[in-house]
Amino acid sequence: MERNLIIGIQEKPKSILQWIVLSLQHVFAMFGATILVPIITGLDSSVALVASGVGTLIYIIMTKGKVPVYLGSSFAYISAISIAGEMNGYSSAYVGLMLVGIVYVIVAFIIRIFGSEWIKKLLPPIVIGPMIIIIGLYLSPIAIGYSGLDGSKDIYAMLLALITFSTIVIISIFGKGFYRIIPFIIAIIVGYISAVLFGVIDLTVAFEGVKFFELPNFQFLGTYKLDFSAALLFLPIAFVTISEHIGDHIVLGEVTQEDFLENPGLKNTLTGDGIATFVSAAIGGPANTTYGENTGVVAMTKVGSVYVIALAAIFAILLGFFGYVQAFIASIPESVLGGMTIILYGLIASNGIKVLIKSKVNMASMRNLIIVSTMLIIGLGGAMIPINDASDLSGMSLAAIFGIILNLLLPKEKTDKESSQ
Repeated sequence: MERNLIIGIQEKPKSILQWIVLSLQHVFAMFGATILVPIITGLDSSVALVASGVGTLIYIIMTKGKVPVYLGSSFAYISAISIAGEMNGYSSAYVGLMLVGIVYVIVAFIIRIFGSEWIKKLLPPIVIGPMIIIIGLYLSPIAIGYSGLDGSKDIYAMLLALITFSTIVIISIFGKGFYRIIPFIIAIIVGYISAVLFGVIDLTVAFEGVKFFELPNFQFLGTYKLDFSAALLFLPIAFVTISEHIGDHIVLGEVTQEDFLENPGLKNTLTGDGIATFVSAAIGGPANTTYGENTGVVAMTKVGSVYVIALAAIFAILLGFFGYVQAFIASIPESVLGGMTIILYGLIASNGIKVLIKSKVNMASMRNLIIVSTMLIIGLGGAMIPINDASDLSGMSLAAIFGIILNLLLPKEKTDKESSQ
């Protein structure tokens, strides 16, 4: 098989400096979304950073360092956390999230006993491809909003997004040697300097009142009463995010040319994700989930080193305690992140198209056209089936259900049978 990665999954970068820079690139990729969840829900942002780092290290240990995944704050539980926090206090939200982690581990245990071959039968390329496309394109409004291309920001914001975007493109195509694998770091620096010159960032304000060392506002398990009143708000969402977990690992598998559902196996990846979420909630953080932003970095740079991911996790933990570094990253304008995520999210969607092409799926078949078109419209059109007041089936999860059902029910032509094997 042709080598798809410049630095393999279990390989270390050649130098410490290279290692640090590559890891910081992942920190920049995950930072905005990771702190956005606690900002929206009222949880502590510093705790979320620490939790994401600790959770990622737990995941790496549980998967024996075989999957270059970074875990950050999950958006899927925002409504449940907000409702539980308002109605019953955040202790009920922490308990609900810990139960989610337990559900992950239980599902992983069932897979450990009965195997995961059934997953491959339920998710052939004709279903996987559109799922991956939806994962990327579902995030596209975030990139467009950040960059101001929806008309929500001024000309300077859009210009910053364009500068960041252009820097990534130029470095990725024309860059030489090490520079070519750190396009996002270079783009962040160029974008930040441009923002200062444009007057978008006031450095005196950005670092005003910041202390070198700041202790996160941890809420440790045992310091509050266990409140199970919001459990039913959280448990149904666990099955939604489990399907997203599977989809994200399929995406990363396509990027790295590995089958992570087979090795280290879904039983281990789910266990790692579940324990990470439990630990995060046990210290007052949000649920953890695999991050598409970091998968996009792996796809763009061809650096899949789990050592790079591990150091990024350590940096995230440190960020939760160091005020100045956190203030610097927090002061990066949304428009700079927007220019970066346009490419990151697009790369994820492009891998879905790659799955269909690589598997030689017959798109002249009406059966296959129906499955793909239905999944894309359901997944991207805003379709939603409510589960309860805090959760629903939507996006990729709902599209996956439609895709699986259609694939099982619609008769296969001979060429379709061959392409799904």
